[in-house]
Amino acid sequence: MSVEQPQAADAVAGYPRMIRINGNDSISINVLSRTDKDAILDFASALAEDDLLFLRVDITEPSVVENWISNVESGTTVSLVAYHGEDLVGYATVDRNLARWTRRVGEIRVNVAAAFRSKGLGRTLVAAIFDVARNLHPKKLVAHMTIDQIGAQAAFKRLGFMPEAVLADYVEDRHGHARDLVIMSYDVDGLTDQVDEPLNL
Repeated sequence: MSVEQPQAADAVAGYPRMIRINGNDSISINVLSRTDKDAILDFASALAEDDLLFLRVDITEPSVVENWISNVESGTTVSLVAYHGEDLVGYATVDRNLARWTRRVGEIRVNVAAAFRSKGLGRTLVAAIFDVARNLHPKKLVAHMTIDQIGAQAAFKRLGFMPEAVLADYVEDRHGHARDLVIMSYDVDGLTDQVDEPLNL
């Protein structure tokens, strides 16, 4: 058993949960498991090309999803999945790099189906995975998003994340247009060596 597993299990002790969004949509949130593999692939296949472009890994590939699930089982990654009925409509994940110099940093990622955006699900998943991540006792949490993902930036700002850097023309969309990448961070123990004045985004 991985030394990380008990800590990961403790972090998600409150799941599954049922929530309501948009006034009446009932959503079940649970910890990702091997039984979710086909649902993840179905979710990925329905994403727009631009959504797929900005994913860190290609979750339309079964081998990539298998690796994700293996990371969850080892405790390196902790992920939540959201279902509306039988359909997976979003996920949130926190990855930990076990390399010694970055092992106390967690990266948060959230993705929501197009039909459930602007309904509060993304904001709910961000808050949920933030709580999970803090229970893993990192020193710092980070999130990456493009400059035009205003809603995502707002959701992270509400939790206390601060813009730490903007990487100009760092990512490219399917039309070949460059976009800036925003890096936001949250120092769990308070400010460390961040810049004195956060960027105005």
